[in-house]
Amino acid sequence: MTNMPLTPIEIGLTAATVAIEGNEPMVLTATGRDGVAGLPSGPFNALAHRTFEIGLRAWVEEQAGLSLGYVEQLYTFGDRGRHAQAGDTSAHMVSIGYLALTRTTDASAEAPGATFEPWYRFFPWEDWRQAAPAIISRDILPRLNAWAEQDPPETTRALPPRDRVRFYFGLEGAPWDEERVLDRYELLYEAGLIEEARRDGRSSALARPPLPALGVSMRFDHRRILATAIARLRAKLKYRPVVFELLPADFTLTELQHSVEAISGRHLHKQNFRRLVENEALVEPTGVMLRQTGGRPAALFRFRREVLQERPAPGLRVSSRR
Repeated sequence: MTNMPLTPIEIGLTAATVAIEGNEPMVLTATGRDGVAGLPSGPFNALAHRTFEIGLRAWVEEQAGLSLGYVEQLYTFGDRGRHAQAGDTSAHMVSIGYLALTRTTDASAEAPGATFEPWYRFFPWEDWRQAAPAIISRDILPRLNAWAEQDPPETTRALPPRDRVRFYFGLEGAPWDEERVLDRYELLYEAGLIEEARRDGRSSALARPPLPALGVSMRFDHRRILATAIARLRAKLKYRPVVFELLPADFTLTELQHSVEAISGRHLHKQNFRRLVENEALVEPTGVMLRQTGGRPAALFRFRREVLQERPAPGLRVSSRR
């Protein structure tokens, strides 16, 4: 057996930090010297940081001037070529991705290049609040269907490409599943339709001329990490009260609905949503009325924390009008 030299491994930490501003879901980005946006990230220093999470919080504070609140680990990302170029002999980067939630979108002035960006800039096909995004029928499906018809022989997936296009994009009677954010991104990557696939040398991308951008690309595999974070958060809304980590202590039911819509990318029926909130007993009135300019006063509510002891999976199992 030939002794192969071992490739050095470096552990990185990457944060998809989410906030809500003006009814829009925002993600914290840090632009590097190359001008390309990415998620705040850095190597894990075992001497300086006792745990991965401590290291992650330190990197976000250094790069964005932001102290994180809620944090949870997502997944470990370590595909070959993740940070490397052809012929690169430096350490291979394995990154541990995290989802973080915050109530503020104020990045420190001492952290130039750090800013909150609407996450639908990176995933414009995921925002169904008004209607089906035009980018799907105009730019995505014609190219995806053409690629799927070729039926690439190298795939090892259980479903053929044609079925994956149908299931992931809600075609021919299949429902649109807002939680399949990562599946849709991976499909576009495999088909070579996004910039990251060309940058990574995917044969499906190199076989055709450059295409118009489908959303804003990010450095390394940070858009894949963000897709994983969005999918996790959309799923978690239904069985954990995580949305309240994004809201102020006191809020109106309209603010709550708009926040849930922003994250899920779906329009919700107002009366059905309010009935659901009431039945789930997730909030309680503060007794204060917010006097809005040009409108009727709105009651302020707060999260009812006792629900965490009352049942194991308190969440908002929302359904859209479609």
